[in-house]
Amino acid sequence: MKELIRCAVLGLGRLGYWHAENLAFKVKGAELVSVIDPLEGRAEQVARELGVNKWSQNPEDAFNDDQVDAVVIVTPTSTHAQMIKKAAANGKQIFVEKPLTQELEEADDVIAAIEKYNTVCQVGFMRRFDPAYAEAKKRIEAGDIGKPLYFKGVSRDGNVPHEQFIKHSGGIFLDVAIHDYDIARYLMNQEVSSITSAGNILLKSNKFMKKYNDVDQGLSYLTFESGASGDVETMRVAPYGYDIRGEVVGTEGAIQISSMRFNDIRLLTKNGSTHDLVQDFPTRFKDAYLLEMIHFIDCLQKGERPKCTQADGKAALEIAIAATESFKTGETVYLNKGAAKEKLHL
Repeated sequence: MKELIRCAVLGLGRLGYWHAENLAFKVKGAELVSVIDPLEGRAEQVARELGVNKWSQNPEDAFNDDQVDAVVIVTPTSTHAQMIKKAAANGKQIFVEKPLTQELEEADDVIAAIEKYNTVCQVGFMRRFDPAYAEAKKRIEAGDIGKPLYFKGVSRDGNVPHEQFIKHSGGIFLDVAIHDYDIARYLMNQEVSSITSAGNILLKSNKFMKKYNDVDQGLSYLTFESGASGDVETMRVAPYGYDIRGEVVGTEGAIQISSMRFNDIRLLTKNGSTHDLVQDFPTRFKDAYLLEMIHFIDCLQKGERPKCTQADGKAALEIAIAATESFKTGETVYLNKGAAKEKLHL
């Protein structure tokens, strides 16, 4: 077992900073040795805050540094393929935020590079590490709800991204719904065989999304290899908070994953009852971001395979791209064309 994994974080936006902070102070077996960001002064600022000796605006400095064992890539999605391939070629272990890439052809190139250089890659689908989703997975595998029949996912976010982000995001199905597509595969333990998607712009203030062929509300209907089904609701319209929910219905019961409570208390007065709501993704998934990084470092130390690999990244990407195609064409898109088409026998 390697005692210490020396890490560099590439990209120091809000999420990149969280990863850097976790590696610097909260992840046993990790040492944050370098931080990288193209924005002038940003890397130096973060380095001083976190007590890191090396900082740079150029990712090449991390790739070429023999003192860096692993890189955490939190750069724009359009750069992921290039970053991963360079990291692999330089013998670095890789954690990359979702999505793996923006194009399936790119994903194939990335996977080929990872395999060629025999490096480890974990994709940042943090919901797998959220305690509630992890417990649901355990209960489903234990047979508590019987055979899974139906998945339901809800992702609503009232924090509408700015126009420049929307322009480069790849659309609501790739940017947001991909989390639900991944967790659907994970909880149902099977591949998606077809998807039908639709969407709309509900708020006048979001009409600018139309020129990028994007929407603030999307809906996907999924079928799985076994004949099981599911739906995913995705919205950038939630004035009340950050609302993430999941449910799996089985032959013997159902399991629901949902909590918007910031503090698990309820205030009772003569005017009624209230409780605080979660307002953003860092608050809702704070534990998950830490736990996924602990898992990454632990896998590197033990020489084990992460529970969310480049193959999972490609599978979720394929679903998201198919969902986008369905939205644009109005047609059902079929995946895994060789997959079994038999229906479930209850």
